Amino acid sequence: MIAQMRDIVANELAPTATPDQPGGLAAALYAGRHVEFFNYGFADDTTRRPVTSDTLFNLGSLRKPFEATLVALGTLRGELRLDDRLPKYLPELTSDSIRRVTVGELVTHTSGLLLPTDHPPWPNEEFSRAQFIEMLNAWRPQSGEAPGKQRIYSHAGYVLLQLVLERCYGTPIATQLEQRIFRPLGMTATSVPERGEDNRAVMDAAWMQRVVQGYSDQGMAIGPPGNQQSYFDFPGTGQIFSSPRDLSTFVAACVDGHSVDPHLREALRMTQHEIFRVDEKFGQGMAWETVRLPEATVVDKPGGLNNASGYLGLVPARRIGIVLLANRGEYPHEIARYRILPALAKLVASH
Repeated sequence: MIAQMRDIVANELAPTATPDQPGGLAAALYAGRHVEFFNYGFADDTTRRPVTSDTLFNLGSLRKPFEATLVALGTLRGELRLDDRLPKYLPELTSDSIRRVTVGELVTHTSGLLLPTDHPPWPNEEFSRAQFIEMLNAWRPQSGEAPGKQRIYSHAGYVLLQLVLERCYGTPIATQLEQRIFRPLGMTATSVPERGEDNRAVMDAAWMQRVVQGYSDQGMAIGPPGNQQSYFDFPGTGQIFSSPRDLSTFVAACVDGHSVDPHLREALRMTQHEIFRVDEKFGQGMAWETVRLPEATVVDKPGGLNNASGYLGLVPARRIGIVLLANRGEYPHEIARYRILPALAKLVASH
């Protein structure tokens, strides 16, 4: 059956990563304690350095399930509560609107929060921590919106969640992720580097040699290798970098965490649970989205920047997971949600 699964994945991916398309693509399939890797194209078109399963990609918003896992762990260990209101951790939030929001609403995108940094036209400037707090205090919900009553996807909400977690534990977000998730899962190639000059991730030379060059969907190089992007000019607000091999470990723990610490295993399950029903097809968990399809219920998280694309997809009922990472913007990751995962789920169900 693994050969059939491999064919399903390869047949869908190959047309999306042909030589005339910029950069490359890496994928990892986890199924029944077995991992298969798929690699196409180049980590750097100029040097013709090929993509491998150990190439380091910018994960964009695939960072969010990791932060959601920190929140879930905290609730399971009694260190924080989903119904805690934000001033418990950030008393500098002073306006009535933002003071009503809870940790649980931030992590499920149901707070109603939407800042100018969340949508086009994208700002040209960066904001300090003090300016970010000022923006939050100036925010007012749109008419008819209220905390917990709607799903509005917000990057700023997760930056705010970072500040909550850092205040709760008195520890930088990168350290929390390393100590509580990456290290316990054995993820040795995943980190949240600081941003240095030229918005470039601060990494040692050996790691930097494994990092991709990012491209637009039209093939223009954007930023140097290790490019990080943020509208916020304070520590911890850049992206996670990771490899397909490391993310296959994360996906395996999400759907099949047999050897994982019980608290962490339960936290990973908790993040996937649908908390807010958007409509009859879509739901929202803690960072993860739920998609009910005829063949399977898919739990997934897409992410992307103008020079990076990523996708994590799970079919928990069938213990299947997939990772897609591309070093170009606008990769058509929907093929995983609507074609690859349903086909794999159908195949597993028939055996």
